[in-house]
Parts: sequence; structure tokens; C-alpha cells
Amino acid sequence: MQLSEIIIERIKKEGPISFRDFMEMALYYPELGYYNSIPDKIGSNGDFYTSPYISADFGAMIGRQIEEMWEILEKKPFTIVEYGAGTGLLCHDILDYLKNNLPLYDSLTYCIIEKSVSMREIEKKHLHEKVSWYNSIQEIPEINGCILSNELVDNFAVHQVIMEEQLKEVFVDYKEDFIEILKPAKKELTHYFETLNAQLPKGFRTEVNLEAVSWIKEVSQSLQKGYVITIDYGSLSSELYHNHRSCGTLLCYHKHHKNDNPYQFIGEQDITSHTNFSAISHWGTQNGLDCCGIVDQAQFLLALGIKEYQNIALIKNKDNLQLAAHEALMNYRLLFDMGPKFKVLIQQKGVPEFPLSGLKFLNSPKTVFS
Repeated sequence: MQLSEIIIERIKKEGPISFRDFMEMALYYPELGYYNSIPDKIGSNGDFYTSPYISADFGAMIGRQIEEMWEILEKKPFTIVEYGAGTGLLCHDILDYLKNNLPLYDSLTYCIIEKSVSMREIEKKHLHEKVSWYNSIQEIPEINGCILSNELVDNFAVHQVIMEEQLKEVFVDYKEDFIEILKPAKKELTHYFETLNAQLPKGFRTEVNLEAVSWIKEVSQSLQKGYVITIDYGSLSSELYHNHRSCGTLLCYHKHHKNDNPYQFIGEQDITSHTNFSAISHWGTQNGLDCCGIVDQAQFLLALGIKEYQNIALIKNKDNLQLAAHEALMNYRLLFDMGPKFKVLIQQKGVPEFPLSGLKFLNSPKTVFS
């Protein structure tokens, strides 16, 4: 059966399902969901690009930030936990950079938490040392180091809501085609907005990522000492719930073309929504994580010295003009195309206050997350 038929059968049997359950099936259903079926999701033959695919310098700069974190943690044995490593490119580039620091590299453990069976197999093809795979962070003991995610949270299945006289949740039904119906929102959803002090005007449609709340709680509880780096497409509540976002942020990607219809190409297209960094900061704080700050990806990379790093590489390749031109184009995309759209949030636990290099261009250390 096709995945769309399986979803239709479930609706006929159980009645309308929440949009969150529809999205979960579309992305993660065994063997047929997008992340468990399509082999080439990232890159020119896939549906979208990620920063590690654009340039290895992205991973090198994260490696540089991790190196500083290791020094702050008194150069003790260090664990990196990466959620959803994709093809493994980011892990490869971080490790490649950290090999230049043998005391750190020798004491390093790199753990990947990978939900997708197919992606795990791709990762294992070119990650041959230092790396081990886990199904859950609870399987990893004594995490002292850094928990890292890049474009993870925007792929969690989300609830969709619309504000009418009261908050309503979007459910998916089937009547010759998929249709949406509204039901009164459950308490968890109304509590989400109350906690963030967000008031939606009538007619406003948006997403609620309760899985992100559960995820940051899990991360907070599992980290003994160290940092959390969350890199994703998204914004603070003040931007996400602004009038110009009244239709929400849900987007689908199919062969590098964006659309806003999740009911087509089911199991064959990516479905994403913007990450609410206010929520991750708030619930992180509630569970023992102190917020270091948030900057956009371009500010983060520039603060860590990516320009100087690239200039050294250009000098090395000065006789290969074609390679130099390609690198210049890729780095332009990394900094000026994707750079302002992605945010980097860093949180810490059990670590003394110390300014991190990646947050050097932070306007204020005490950024208001609203």
C-alpha cells in the first residue's frame, strides 16, 4: 500500500487525526515515511541543502567552538552528542577539524542519535572512527561536553492551530480528498501560548511544536555538565506571532521546490516549520539550562573567524582558480543566503560564566526571549 492509503485507512477506522499525527506518519512511518524511505534527501539529487553540504568550513567552525568549550571544561574527557546527523557530513567535518588537537581528539567520544534507519546506514559508510550510534540519549551515560543539533527541531511533527473565538486545533479528515476540520484545542496547546505570553489575533494560524518542548527537557536532564548548541531555521515568539506570519510557517520541500501543501507527495517530500527559540530557551531554563545567547548563523560563523579560515584555504588553492571560485560561491551561500535565516542558540549547564567566541556579536548577553 502507498502511505497515503495507509493514512486514509487509519482515518476511516479512527476518525479524523490531528495534523501532528498526519505529519508524523508522512515523515517517519516505517519504510514509507519520508525520512525512512527516500535515500537521497540532501544535496543536488535530493530535496534541499543543509549547511554542512554547502561547505566543510561550517563543521570546522563548530569544531572551533567545541574546542573552546572543552578548554572551559578544564580539558577533561569530552562527549559530543549529535541528534539526527543526516548523511554524517557535519560529524565528519567536526572530527576532521578536531584531529588537529590531539589531546582533545584522543579523549573525545562522538555519539549520534539517529531515528532513521536509512540515514544511519548512510552515516556508517564514511564515519569509521570515534563514532557510535544510539536510539535515545538515555542510552548515553555521563554526558559532559556538548549536545548538538543542526536542522533537527524544524522536522518534529507539529500541531497546527487557528485562533477563532477560542483556540482550535487542525485535524485531518478524508472525503474523496484530504480535508481539514477544527476541534477545540487541548489544554497542552493553550498552556503553550499562556506560558510564552503569546496572544494570537482572530484568524491567526500557526504551529505548536510540543515535541521540541519534550526534547529540550530530555536534553536538559541528560546533560551533566556542558553546552547545548541548537542550529535551525526559526525565530523568537515576537517574530513568529507577528501579523505577517498569520498563515503559519509550514513549508514542504520536493526536489528543491517549496510548496505549502502537505497533502501531496505524501512520503516523498519534506515537511518543516520554523523553530520557536523562545520556547526552547524557556523550557530549557525551567529544566536547568542557562541561556548563553542567540545569534544568526552568519554572526556565529564570522565571530569564530570563518573569513580568516577561508583566506588560508584560498592561499593554499591559489593555483586552482576553478576550485577557489567554487569555494567562494559556496561560502557566499553559507553566510549571506542561509546565514541570516538560521539561528544558533547556545545553552549551558553546570559551567562557570564565560563568554563564548561564537556569541561575540551578540547585542546583549541578556537577550530577551519573547
